[in-house]
Amino acid sequence: MLSARLILSARAPLAAFAAMGVIWGSFAAMLPDLKTQLGVAEAELGLLMLLTPLAAVGAMLVAPALGARLGRTALPLAASAMALAFTLPGQVHTLWLFPLVMLLTGAATGLTDVLMNARTATLEATRGQHLMTICHAAYSFGYAAGAIGTGLMRDASLGPGTISLMMACAALACASLTWEAEGRIEGLAQPREGGPGLGLTPLIGGGIVLIAFLTENAAENWSALHIEQTLGGSPAEGALGPAALALTMGFARIAGQGLAGRISPRRLLTGGACLAACGALIAAAAPSPALAHLGFIVMGLGASVIAPTAFSLVGESAAPEARARAVARATLYGYFGYFFGPPLLGLIAGSLGLRAAFVFAAAMLLSVLLLAPLLLRRR
Repeated sequence: MLSARLILSARAPLAAFAAMGVIWGSFAAMLPDLKTQLGVAEAELGLLMLLTPLAAVGAMLVAPALGARLGRTALPLAASAMALAFTLPGQVHTLWLFPLVMLLTGAATGLTDVLMNARTATLEATRGQHLMTICHAAYSFGYAAGAIGTGLMRDASLGPGTISLMMACAALACASLTWEAEGRIEGLAQPREGGPGLGLTPLIGGGIVLIAFLTENAAENWSALHIEQTLGGSPAEGALGPAALALTMGFARIAGQGLAGRISPRRLLTGGACLAACGALIAAAAPSPALAHLGFIVMGLGASVIAPTAFSLVGESAAPEARARAVARATLYGYFGYFFGPPLLGLIAGSLGLRAAFVFAAAMLLSVLLLAPLLLRRR
């Protein structure tokens, strides 16, 4: 159950998850203004964002070695770099410069992502507590705060430059809470010959996380545009789209913290995927912003349990000395979806419209039904 002791146990990764949520919630709600500032269409904007996932993947590949070398300072430095990098996207008015600043933001985000998930897995193992769900809830609440705050600032006619600077300061405040006296992440270093391998578990678990994050982050990034441009909503209504999704996921994850030990992982994964797919279809067919918001709420309820459950299963299935590397590898695979989702849905939206993009998201979610049994057999 959720308690003050549980929160204190996971303070550092909780703060890192919240910092990342603030940044990307703000980015999603600010996307319509960035599109206008750069003078591009949805498909072009999706292409401009492609360097972000490439940089993130590159950073994820070096994250285990870098984390092992930096020790307890690894997570605080990565989270602070991520916050500082987010001061840049809102300042850019030149088309060719935007991919470069997103490259820096993506690299810092990828590094932070691997380290905070690995730190959470380490804490789960050493303290015997389920922490992954509550940490992912912190991301959702941070995302909602970033989206709502950005929507209010957009309604107050503040530009992307001011918004990104203010939200970067909020994320930096969260990053300052990630310092720990005993914050070293064990099991990141490459083992000597003869050490335990990782097997297929990180690949299967990472595939489930990939699907969850592809659909979740794509919806978060494109929901504001869908509500404002497809359905004629206001900037505040547009910002409420990603905020509704994130808030629902946050509260659902807090509830899931208590349910994780009472409901089987199979039901959490398959039931969550089906519910999230229904929400995506509601959002795709919605004739008004209100119904689109309902779709994102249903989508958030279902999607909230998929990634945390998959991460925990990967950690449980790995040898203790390989646990951090297994979770880091699953994070790498999973965040192909996190970062490639928005550009992919942008390309679909540019060709077929945003409604078709959310139908595609629903189809991807249903493929979790095929992967979940494979992961559970390796538990």
